Amino acid sequence: MAKIVVSRDGTRIAYEVSGHGPALILVDGAFCYREFGPMRKLAAELAGDFRVIIYDRRARGASGTTRPYAIEREIEDIHALILAAGGRAHLYGISSGAALALAATAASLPVIKLALYEAPFMVGPQARELPDDRNVVLQKMVDEGRHGDAVKYYLSDIIGVPRVVPFVFQILPMWKKLKSVAPSLPYDCAVMGDFKLPMTRAASITVPTLALEGGSTMPVLRGVAKIIAEAIPGARHQTLVGQTHNVKAGVIGPVLREFFKT
Repeated sequence: MAKIVVSRDGTRIAYEVSGHGPALILVDGAFCYREFGPMRKLAAELAGDFRVIIYDRRARGASGTTRPYAIEREIEDIHALILAAGGRAHLYGISSGAALALAATAASLPVIKLALYEAPFMVGPQARELPDDRNVVLQKMVDEGRHGDAVKYYLSDIIGVPRVVPFVFQILPMWKKLKSVAPSLPYDCAVMGDFKLPMTRAASITVPTLALEGGSTMPVLRGVAKIIAEAIPGARHQTLVGQTHNVKAGVIGPVLREFFKT
């Protein structure tokens, strides 16, 4: 059953806890929340060793939102969860959630260790140029209620997945869930900023950090984790053989367990 924590700006953030041990907060990427995405399976994988917290980022699932949005509000959401967990926590983020976890750690939240999986910074050898007006176009689609268009635009024009992918998604049951969280997509764009790795932010991190990527991930993300690891003092880099951006809980779980426990 979901618990509620109230963030600094009054926004209600829904979360749930499983397991026992040191607190570990899992930060979702775009589209995902407690009822949709990888974190529930990963929480089950890690609950034997950690007190795992999964939550709905603002404007998703059972969490509220307050405008105007700023990345600082989502950092405050994580801080509220850390305080509810006892004051200190490990942090793991995937995709744009990895960029958010990186920003939260750089903001001097009481993070013990940080793990990042495939933050989609456009810094690798296959980095692509993004539309300059992406934030305006995406927000306009959301404001006009064109949630399906917003999903397709984010996936293809921003992330760069082939246009056939969202076309196929439209005929699957998941399409309804993707559209339901479309109002949060401008938030992910804001978290990513210009989609370049914020070097000053990365260089300021002092906690042990592990940057991960899948060996079979999409070309635009290949090599990005290594660049992130090189930017964070003392960070480690690891490639998970055979994994894509949709990393399997049974593969990444043991890696995270070893990192956070040692």
